[in-house]
Amino acid sequence: MTRVLKAEKRAARSGETRSAVIFLHGYGANGADLLGLADPLGEHLPDTLFVAPDAPETVPGMPNGFQWFPIPWIDGSSEEESERGMQQAISDLNAFLDALMVDEDLLPEQVVLFGFSQGTMMALHVAPRREDGVAGIVAFSGRLLSPETLADEARVKPPVLLVHGDMDDVVPPQSLPQAAEALQEAGWQDVYAHIMKGTGHGIAPDGLSVALAFMRDKLGL
Repeated sequence: MTRVLKAEKRAARSGETRSAVIFLHGYGANGADLLGLADPLGEHLPDTLFVAPDAPETVPGMPNGFQWFPIPWIDGSSEEESERGMQQAISDLNAFLDALMVDEDLLPEQVVLFGFSQGTMMALHVAPRREDGVAGIVAFSGRLLSPETLADEARVKPPVLLVHGDMDDVVPPQSLPQAAEALQEAGWQDVYAHIMKGTGHGIAPDGLSVALAFMRDKLGL
């Protein structure tokens, strides 16, 4: 049984929704953590709806922090608990995306998944395994989970932008080239990368500018 994800939204500035950006936040954060990006992005994407769901599970000891799945080396959970949590979160996110597209009358090619950290892990895992490809995946400061199964399990190969800070001490910067290599080996044609110089585990202005250009291109704006 899937869990309903609570989400905040920022309506399209023009009043007419022609596309949507779905923000997937990192471990211990919440949807509001990324929804603020709708302000600078919305100026250049006036027909875009921005949606930021909270991950399905609260983080122990953090009442306003959420997780897509437990992380053993952070919270002491077992690998089995982490895997079980991830599989449940995959179902939850797929159901959320399906419902959102129906409710907002959107086609998959009008949707971009914009992930950060653990949200990037979810975006890179879920989107390729869906029946229909989204317009693109913006993947900040995360890594590709289960690269060994990607070629066999991918049903679609949406364009991917990988962005990482070279000073990241949470998710190692080498996660970017590792993800790029795995995607290309699995048959991806459109894989782009940007390194944010002097940036830790975060989103720098240059990375956001590259992400905006990528989204405008892939959404045909």
